Amino acid sequence: MFGLGHWEIILILVIVLILFGAGKIPKVAGDIAKGIKSFKEGLREEKSITKSKPVDKKDKK
Repeated sequence: MFGLGHWEIILILVIVLILFGAGKIPKVAGDIAKGIKSFKEGLREEKSITKSKPVDKKDKK
């Protein structure tokens, strides 16, 4: 996983716990999940738009 060992991941989690506190971690994780979901939906919309409307080379001037 990105070349990180167990101790590096534990250290990162401890630092995050210290920075945000135990109460804010679920909210931050939820916000990150919402952002990822929104990003994926945007990618799906973009793919459907590009499939339905082919670009005409004359329009790209």
